[in-house]
Amino acid sequence: MKEILVVGGAGYIGSHMCKYLHEKGLQPIVLDNLSYGHRQAVQWGPFYEGDLADRSLLKKIFARHTIEAVMHFAAFCYVGESVEAPLKYYQNNVSAPLTLLTEMVEHNILNFIFSSTCATYGEPEQLPLLEDFPQNPINPYGRSKLMMEHILDDLDLANKMKSVCLRYFNAAGADPEGKIGEAHNPETHLIPLVLQTAMGQRDELKIFGSDYPTTDGTCIRDYIHIQDLAQAHHLCLTHLLAGGESRKYNLGNGNGYSILDVIKTAEIVSKKKIAYSYAPRRPGDPAALVGSAALITQELGWKPKFNSLESILSTAWNWHVNHPKGFEEA
Repeated sequence: MKEILVVGGAGYIGSHMCKYLHEKGLQPIVLDNLSYGHRQAVQWGPFYEGDLADRSLLKKIFARHTIEAVMHFAAFCYVGESVEAPLKYYQNNVSAPLTLLTEMVEHNILNFIFSSTCATYGEPEQLPLLEDFPQNPINPYGRSKLMMEHILDDLDLANKMKSVCLRYFNAAGADPEGKIGEAHNPETHLIPLVLQTAMGQRDELKIFGSDYPTTDGTCIRDYIHIQDLAQAHHLCLTHLLAGGESRKYNLGNGNGYSILDVIKTAEIVSKKKIAYSYAPRRPGDPAALVGSAALITQELGWKPKFNSLESILSTAWNWHVNHPKGFEEA
């Protein structure tokens, strides 16, 4: 059974990836410092609690296991926080992964899948975004991810490592079987906040900005189901393990939904009225981000199964209703 190191495998995206790898007959090995992840979400393989900047721990993992590839899900990813605390983001999102990459090269582990972001594009001049559009990030989070893309480009040119960078749009939803889902503390992601409001755990939802140049004045985003995200990673893993070249792909559904669209759809799914109010814009938030995933569809055959906002929200609602306290009850 091939072993894949999943850095950040106790987090939202990483844990769903581990489940998917297990279902495909692969063995995920999880490294996570639990700063945002949940021990209860690690259910499909060995777990090492620690930081990816811990060189001695990485050496131990690489000595114990025959790692075929590494998947990185351990970045800090809050735009607003990155503006307020840029050094925190550059330390965790750039400096720490450099230690990981150095140890990978030393142990001849030369396949890397990196969670990048649509935030590397900044304020787009046209939509949907394509992979060859200019990358001009407007916040430290996006800049930290773009720095990593450049580092991986340089490693490829030096014949040291092959990589796939996946530029996510907004990951959402939960495991269709309901075993794991999205749970952050504090919660800052839109869909969990909307659903927690529907459940009565919050009095109202705060919408940051009502004057964006969009159809209803609220931000527009492209939402991709967590299961479809995992499918894309597995396709990229298969590509690299077969000797494929380094690539960069957008991961989105190509459909943009405003915050008010999300609220209206959540009301349909939950059959609850959702109260909201407006607050000032947050620094670093682009008005609209929508991406084309035509390239990964064409080259690797990626086909999202949850390509409607209602189907994405339905799985998330199922998780939240059955786990109102997230992983605390597990």
